[in-house]
Amino acid sequence: MEFLIWAGAGVSVLGLIGILYCIIAVAKAKRAGLPDDALRAKLQKVVALNMGALFVSVIGLMMVVVGIFLG
Repeated sequence: MEFLIWAGAGVSVLGLIGILYCIIAVAKAKRAGLPDDALRAKLQKVVALNMGALFVSVIGLMMVVVGIFLG
Protein backbone atom coordinates (compact mmCIF):
# COMPACT_ATOMS: atom_id res chain seq x y z
CA MET A 1 0.00 0.00 0.00
CA GLU A 2 3.04 2.23 -0.14
CA PHE A 3 2.00 3.28 -3.65
CA LEU A 4 -1.33 4.55 -2.33
CA ILE A 5 0.44 6.65 0.28
CA TRP A 6 2.76 8.26 -2.28
CA ALA A 7 -0.02 8.77 -4.80
CA GLY A 8 -2.15 10.41 -2.09
CA ALA A 9 0.73 12.66 -1.12
CA GLY A 10 1.10 13.71 -4.75
CA VAL A 11 -2.60 14.45 -5.08
CA SER A 12 -2.49 16.48 -1.86
CA VAL A 13 0.43 18.50 -3.19
CA LEU A 14 -1.54 19.25 -6.36
CA GLY A 15 -4.42 20.48 -4.22
CA LEU A 16 -2.05 22.61 -2.17
CA ILE A 17 -0.63 24.15 -5.34
CA GLY A 18 -4.18 25.00 -6.40
CA ILE A 19 -4.87 26.66 -3.04
CA LEU A 20 -1.68 28.69 -3.29
CA TYR A 21 -2.68 29.77 -6.80
CA CYS A 22 -6.00 30.98 -5.42
CA ILE A 23 -4.25 33.03 -2.75
CA ILE A 24 -2.00 34.66 -5.34
CA ALA A 25 -4.94 35.33 -7.70
CA VAL A 26 -6.94 37.05 -4.95
CA ALA A 27 -3.95 39.15 -3.90
CA LYS A 28 -3.39 40.26 -7.52
CA ALA A 29 -7.07 41.09 -7.96
CA LYS A 30 -7.13 43.20 -4.81
CA ARG A 31 -3.96 45.04 -5.81
CA ALA A 32 -5.33 45.74 -9.29
CA GLY A 33 -7.86 48.20 -7.88
CA LEU A 34 -10.77 46.77 -9.85
CA PRO A 35 -14.26 48.20 -9.45
CA ASP A 36 -16.56 46.40 -7.01
CA ASP A 37 -18.47 44.41 -9.62
CA ALA A 38 -15.37 43.25 -11.47
CA LEU A 39 -13.63 42.31 -8.22
CA ARG A 40 -16.68 40.36 -7.07
CA ALA A 41 -16.83 38.45 -10.38
CA LYS A 42 -13.14 37.61 -10.19
CA LEU A 43 -13.46 36.43 -6.59
CA GLN A 44 -16.45 34.23 -7.43
CA LYS A 45 -14.36 32.41 -10.03
CA VAL A 46 -11.51 32.00 -7.58
CA VAL A 47 -13.84 30.65 -4.87
CA ALA A 48 -15.00 27.89 -7.22
CA LEU A 49 -11.40 27.00 -8.03
CA ASN A 50 -10.50 27.13 -4.35
CA MET A 51 -13.24 24.66 -3.46
CA GLY A 52 -12.03 22.30 -6.18
CA ALA A 53 -8.44 22.52 -4.96
CA LEU A 54 -9.55 21.91 -1.39
CA PHE A 55 -11.52 18.86 -2.54
CA VAL A 56 -8.49 17.46 -4.38
CA SER A 57 -6.32 18.01 -1.33
CA VAL A 58 -8.80 16.24 0.96
CA ILE A 59 -9.05 13.29 -1.44
CA GLY A 60 -5.26 13.01 -1.40
CA LEU A 61 -5.14 13.06 2.38
CA MET A 62 -7.84 10.40 2.49
CA MET A 63 -5.75 8.26 0.15
CA VAL A 64 -2.78 8.62 2.50
CA VAL A 65 -4.85 7.61 5.52
CA VAL A 66 -6.33 4.60 3.72
CA GLY A 67 -2.86 3.56 2.57
CA ILE A 68 -1.57 3.76 6.15
CA PHE A 69 -4.49 1.73 7.50
CA LEU A 70 -4.13 -0.95 4.85
CA GLY A 71 -0.35 -1.04 5.02
